[in-house]
Parts: sequence; C-alpha cells; structure tokens
Amino acid sequence: MQITLDVPVLGFTLLLSVLAGVLAGLIPSVRFTRTDVNEALKQGQSRGSSDARGGGTRRLLVVSEVALSLVLLIGAGLMIRSLWELRKVQPGFDPHNLLTMTVPLPANRYTSPAGEIHFFEDALNRIRALPGIGSAGVIDTLPLNGEGGSNQPFTIEDRPVPPMSEQPEVDVRVISPGYIRAMHIPILRGRDLTDSDVAGRPGAVLISDSLARRFWPNEDPIGRHITLTFFPGVVREIVGIVGDIKMDSLDQTRPVAAIYHPLAQLTAPPTEPWRSFPMSFTVRTNSDPMNSVTAVTGAIHQAAPDLPVVDVMSMNEIIAQSVSPQRFNMLLLASFAGLALILAAVGIYSVLSYTVRRRVREIGIRMALGASNKDVVQMVLTDGLKPILVGVILGLAAALALSRVVSSLIYGVRATDPLTFAAVALLLLLVGIFATIIPAYRATRIEPVRILREE
Repeated sequence: MQITLDVPVLGFTLLLSVLAGVLAGLIPSVRFTRTDVNEALKQGQSRGSSDARGGGTRRLLVVSEVALSLVLLIGAGLMIRSLWELRKVQPGFDPHNLLTMTVPLPANRYTSPAGEIHFFEDALNRIRALPGIGSAGVIDTLPLNGEGGSNQPFTIEDRPVPPMSEQPEVDVRVISPGYIRAMHIPILRGRDLTDSDVAGRPGAVLISDSLARRFWPNEDPIGRHITLTFFPGVVREIVGIVGDIKMDSLDQTRPVAAIYHPLAQLTAPPTEPWRSFPMSFTVRTNSDPMNSVTAVTGAIHQAAPDLPVVDVMSMNEIIAQSVSPQRFNMLLLASFAGLALILAAVGIYSVLSYTVRRRVREIGIRMALGASNKDVVQMVLTDGLKPILVGVILGLAAALALSRVVSSLIYGVRATDPLTFAAVALLLLLVGIFATIIPAYRATRIEPVRILREE
C-alpha cells in the first residue's frame, strides 16, 4: 500500500481548521454582544457566575467530545480485535522456516513449455542438494501475495457439458512436485504429484478438499477425470485431495476451490505461441530461512545466470504484508481515537476548572454554611459526570448506527461486540472521572472567609 499526500484533502483540512477557529471565536463574541450591561454591573465581578447559555454551551462541548471520542475508540477497538483474530487464523500451511522468491521470465524466453520446465526442474534439483534444505517446489502464484491466480472453467467426465458461460470456475495453480511437501499442505486422500507426472503420461491433478466436497459430496473423486476448458482434449485424472488453504487473504470466509496442475504436464494452447511466465520458489529450511537466501539464489543462477531473482522474503513476511491494509486502518483509527481521547480529557478538565472558578462565591457560601469537603467534591463530580454520561450514551448510539460501515472492515468480531463497547465506555468514564478530580480537589481549597470578605 502506497501512501501519498493528497493536496485537495490537505487544502480541505486547512480550510476546515480555519472555519473551526473562526466559529470558536465568533460564538462567544456574538453572545457577549447580547449581554445586559445593567445586569452585569449589578452582579459585579465577584458575583459573576456562568450564565445558563454559557453553561449549556460548555456542557454541549463536553458531550460532543465524549461522544466523538467513544465512536473513534470503539472503531479502533474493533480493528485491534480484528487484527488479533487475523493473527490467529490458520492459513492451511506452515509458514515457518519457509523461504520464497520469484524468477520473472520474459514472455519470449522459451519457445515451448519444455524449455521452461527444464529450467525450473534443474534449479529445484540444485536447491534440494543444498545443506539445510528440507524440500522445495515452485508455483505460479504464491498464496496471500495479493496477486490472485488463474481462474478457469472446467467440466467433469460423465456429466453434461454446459455452455462455457455456465461452467464452474475454480482457481488453477501450476505447481511442481515438492511444493505440497514444502508448504506442509496435508494430503487428505490419494497421492501427491511426483516426478513421473510428466508430458506423455496420463494427465494428473490435485484438488482441494472444498472442491471435492462441492462437486462430489457423496462419492470419492479419486480416479475421476476432469477437463480444463482452456485446454480442450486433455483429460486429467484426480490423483489426490489436499487441504484447503487461504489463497487470497486471511479474512476470506469461504474456502477457495482449487486445482493443482503439474508443471511438467503444461502444454501450449493449440492456437497460440507459448509465452513463458514467472514462477515462485518455496523452500523449506531447517533454520531461519533468510540464512539460506545466498545459497538458494546462487543455485538458481547456476541454472540460469542471466535471470533475476526478486521478491525474496519469508512466508511469514508475506502473511504480515497481506494484513497490512487492516494494520494501517487500525493504526490510523487508533491514532485519531487516542488524540480524541486526549482532547476530551483536556476539554473536560478545562470546562470544569472554568466552571469551578465561576462558582467560587457559591462554593464559598456553601462551605461557610457547613458544607464539607466531601459535599463539595460530590457536587463538582456530579456536575462534571452528567455531560460525560450523556456523551457516552450518545456515542454508543452513534457507534451502533455506524456498525454496518465498520462490519466491512473487520474480521472475526461483530461490529456490535458488547465486550468492546463496554470496555471503551468504561475507559472513557474513567478518563472523565480523572479529568474531574483535579477541579473537584481545587474546589475544596476555597477559603470561605476570604470569599465573604471580598463581598
């Protein structure tokens, strides 16, 4: 994901900031123009208290800050939980100690499939002979790399052949013997592809478990035959069923039906010249896979010195990159939520401090008449927590209303998750309580005698 600075968005943000500043200064200015001068002179400076409109505006600001903070915090909490759930998803293969790299072949590199097949088989034999290498294979498109794969229609032997537009499409992956073993994908039934599955031998394919259950729900597909529509006349036997894996993303909810086609049995389309295509190596190592990068790339260059090796990374890195959009959304939302929480705490503290200063005379009189420090603290906390509670309630309602928008961005957790809602509401209440404690404590420091003397 590439992040760039968008000038129109930046300009709009600056304009919005200027307007917010103007409005923040304009509202009190308009209010002051409506002040009754005679009434203000009668009250005197020492008797000044927050008028109803001013107090209502300040409470409204606190409610708005708390509600907005709660919505953002709930969104960030849901994204954090979603990313945590994604981390626990099993991709269907073992990504540990797995090294991957890609060799991009020019389209005109080989004039027939045989040349490409020979190169990759030679490179694989050299890699497997290296010390510390457990197994190795190649595939045309690695899972979870964000590129997707080839979708092709197919037909099933002894079943009616529908028009091409109505034929089912499945993911087709071209692999070499050793790929399933290197990835630690379980073979549920039948056998793996072997070095004997070459051109001139009966066509062989592996299918995923979801494909087997979808098209042969009550029978064993081993030994059945299928035909890939883009390669007419070539009948392929299903020799094995392998476990489902996460092909495109960790958050996909439905298993991807897939067919694994042996590299050595590739044939050129009858009406088109052969076009070479890149393949990716998967190498199972006995230790940290990055320690074997130099040896593995050297083995590939021994087979073809002029070909580049790109996208060298471990499978764990590929998985981490596959969730980078979710991670970015989480970090962005968490940053905004954290900033909103800080602003809410500062706003609550500022409003209550100002309110306490405006009510110095009232508090002094109450204390002179016998009110204890506990009574004063309780009064300030009650006045401060009322708008906070209202803000929490409005924020929860807004978060529930926006749950449909958030649901498309999260995985493994409901957009109305009660645990997240309760935890965020409790966090915001605690922040609000701490923000009101200092003004409440300062209110108890008021000296009634001094206040009464000033009168």
